[in-house]
Formats: sequence, C-alpha cells, structure tokens
Amino acid sequence: MIDRYSHPEISAIWELENKFKIWTDIEIYACEARANRGEVPKEDLETIKQKAKFNVDEILEIESKVHHDVIAYLTNLNSYIGPAGRHVHFGLTSSDVGDTALCVQMVQAMDLLIQRTETLLETTKQKAKEYKDLPCIGRSHGIHAEPMTLGLKFALFYAEMTRNLERMKDARAQVAVGKLSGAVGTYSNIDLEIEEYVLTKLGLTVDPIATQVISRDRHAFYMSVLGVVAASLDRMATEIRLLQKTEGREVEEPFAKGQKGSSAMPHKRNPVVCERISGISRVIRSNVNVGLQNVGLWHERDISHSSAERIVLPDSTIALDYILEKMNFVLKGLHVYPDATERTLNVTRGLIFSQKVLLWLIEKGGITREDAYLIVQENAMAVWADQSKNLRDLLKQDPRCSSILKDSDLDEIFQIKPYLERIPLIFKRLGITD
Repeated sequence: MIDRYSHPEISAIWELENKFKIWTDIEIYACEARANRGEVPKEDLETIKQKAKFNVDEILEIESKVHHDVIAYLTNLNSYIGPAGRHVHFGLTSSDVGDTALCVQMVQAMDLLIQRTETLLETTKQKAKEYKDLPCIGRSHGIHAEPMTLGLKFALFYAEMTRNLERMKDARAQVAVGKLSGAVGTYSNIDLEIEEYVLTKLGLTVDPIATQVISRDRHAFYMSVLGVVAASLDRMATEIRLLQKTEGREVEEPFAKGQKGSSAMPHKRNPVVCERISGISRVIRSNVNVGLQNVGLWHERDISHSSAERIVLPDSTIALDYILEKMNFVLKGLHVYPDATERTLNVTRGLIFSQKVLLWLIEKGGITREDAYLIVQENAMAVWADQSKNLRDLLKQDPRCSSILKDSDLDEIFQIKPYLERIPLIFKRLGITD
C-alpha cells in the first residue's frame, strides 16, 4: 500500500524485517524443540541463539542469484551462525516457515484492526446516544419516508460494526494456526512434538491437517471479513456523503481551519474523507476475489497463491486500518445541523404523515384499505404537484376525509413525537444506555 494510505504500525508488520524475524524465531524454536529431545547439542543451540541474525539487503542480493527467498534467507542466516547452522531448518520445508510466519503476520495485523474497530465502536455508540432524540427524515429509494432520529442511524452503524468485530475475531482464529509437517504434510522428517512446541511459542495452534501449505480457505475467509468490514465503512461514508449534500446539509464531515475544498470554487466544503473511504473500500473488496481464487491450488500445493498474497494481504490490512481510523476521525468531528434536519423534515409539507392518515381512516372510518389509500394518495399527488399546497390542508378540505377525521384528529396525526416513542426500546436491545 502506498504511504499516503498507510499507518506505520501496521505497515511494519509486512516489512521484510518483521517477516525474517518471525522466520528466525521459528527456526530457533525448532532447534530448541530438537535440543529438548537430545537431537541438538546444547552448545550448538546456544551458538544458534547467540549468532542467529540476518541482513535484509544481503538476503535480497542472494535471492537475485538463487531465485528462492527461503534458501536466500537460510544462506544468510547460516553465514552468521557458522557450523552449528547445520541444525537449522532440519526436516522442514520452505512453506513450514513461510506459511506459519504469514499466519503470525495476519494475526498481528488483525489484532491492530480489532483495536481500531473497538475504538470506532465506542465513537459510534457515543454518537448514537448523543443524537438519539434528534428527529430527522428517514428515506427509502432516496425519497422522504417517515420520521426517525439521527441517533438511530448511528445505532445501526454500531450494531453492524459489532457484528463485524465478531467476524474479525473469527477470522483471527481461522488463521491463528501453523504447520511444520514437511514437504506434503506427512511429518516424514519431523516429529509432531516439534511442531507443537514451535507453534505454542508463537501463540498459534496446530493446523490438524495440511499439505505443503496451510489450506487457503482460511485466508479466503480472512480476506472476506476484511471485505465485509470495508463494505460497512463504505455504507457509513456514503450515508454521510448523502446527508452532506447542499440540498439538506444535515451533517457534514470535519472541515479544518485553512482547509480548501476546490481549486476553482472557494465556497466548496466537500466530503473528501468519506469519498476516500468509499474508494479504498472498493480496492479491499476487489482483493477478496484474489483470496477466493487462491483456494484451489494444484494437488498438495503450487505457488500461484504466493505472489498474489504478497500484494493483497498487506494492501488490504493496511488499507482497512487506514479507513477505520478515518471513519473514526469523521464521526468524532462530525458537524450536525439540527436546524437543517428540522427544515428537511418539512420539505414535503406533511407527506411524511401519509401512512398515519391512511391507518386512521381505516380504523375510524371503517372503510377499506383501498378506499383509504385512494383518498390519501390523491391528495398527496396534489401536494407533489404544487409547492404551495400541504397535505393537512388538502385533507381538511376533502369531504371524504373530513367526514371521518376531525381537526383534532389531524392535529394528533401530524406530530413527529409518536414516531419516535419506541426508539428507546431499540437502543435498549442494542445495549446502548445512558
């Protein structure tokens, strides 16, 4: 991922320095396990521990000749260890080291993503509580529907991200495994006890069965969860972008002092951060397909997955970390305009109360739903057609309605408060309490 969309902590996980460090840990732990079994002399183990080191530039130089990254690494490592290096990588294959280390990196990355998500969840929860009672218009198909509250939108985001947090934990568990079972997973040159020792040291569990590689359905699930979380962030960003449109401007992403929105138009305050979140989300979601394509390898393994993973796993985790932080930034500094939400509620001049009128006509007048619908719809269409008209006045003038509903009935119907009475129950179900 380019530096523009990267945070140093998660980017460091995917640096070669960290990868080779994990490889070195695996090799040392394997030697320790063999020493515990009497297969490596204690003095050789101490030499390995003391002298095991690597140099990234030297490894890359060797790889340019041998065209094999693990062999290049081992050559460099053993150049520092000396004769005791004969015990290193004993009975292992490249994927034992590479695949296990990759899972460590994926766990490290997910741990950071989980922290970001927990922070965002808390921010979203606070926004839901803050605006729980602020009326705003709800929309379907982009068209004004019925009143709701702004807090309900944030509560919806909170519930969705809560589910995402559980998905992320599941994804972490799926990849928190390793394997040191040899060329085709048969433990032909290594004992299961060594694998268990190394993986315990790394904080992983043993993959119960593997070929030369850990099965890529695990990685595909991990990638899929990243994609789902990115899709949720896109949904949140898109909602803010829509609410920021000039026609309503009910909310607005932060706009810093000195910030400029357009090179041509000085008045512009554009939702550029939310647009960036939406754009980067598309990249993450497109990468999910690579994870799915990597599941079907030839026989016990091929290497077609490796090159793709070196791109999509770092890029997707780094990008998701970035947009999680950006969404938290947007929500914490979000500008909310209550006067605009109130003004927007009245844009359609009473049409948002049409369902209440329909139900009252049915209940009080004893007429069919079809007849009641016709009365309300005919008057509603007249309001749509003429900006000077409002639904309440037209209903009062329509004898089909006025013969059933009194002025006091219409007074009661055309109130926002009843629409919001059950919202506290929704918040209670979500565990969002004052």
